[in-house]
Amino acid sequence: MYFTEKKEIDIRRLLDIYSESIAENAAEFYPDEELSFAVGKEERKFVGFLNEFFGKKGNKYFVLEEEGEWVSALRLSTIGGWSYYLEAFETRPDSRRRGSAKRLICAVFEKLGQYGPFVIADCVSKTNAPSVRTHISCGFRIVSENGINRLSGTVNDRAYGMEYVHAV
Repeated sequence: MYFTEKKEIDIRRLLDIYSESIAENAAEFYPDEELSFAVGKEERKFVGFLNEFFGKKGNKYFVLEEEGEWVSALRLSTIGGWSYYLEAFETRPDSRRRGSAKRLICAVFEKLGQYGPFVIADCVSKTNAPSVRTHISCGFRIVSENGINRLSGTVNDRAYGMEYVHAV
């Protein structure tokens, strides 16, 4: 399923997918605060960010639901025409190693492919071997040794720049 407006999303279910990352960010950004309080701050920041994300035309949030549970999600930001930047591609820890991420990516490709050719750019941490393997098995290729965030223009030497091209 995919969403184009914040009001369509069950925020709690989405936050549950990102719980591990939210806790890591909370510990990093608020090291002197109790973790539960810091997590609450990070969750509120994320919910606020969704207003900005959905305020941009063409942005989409994709979620994979299996057996009534939301297990994997990703954001696609439009970067021009049928080009997208993929972010926040994550699977709940209790749902990993089951092919959920690959099923989500394949569903995204199928949906976008209905409208013609498209390109998806992404940055993937060089130390996240499972994510790199998933991307490659789905047809992404490494296009640069340093990831480039196509939204901010920042370069990350700890990430690969990856790209998927769907031609008709």
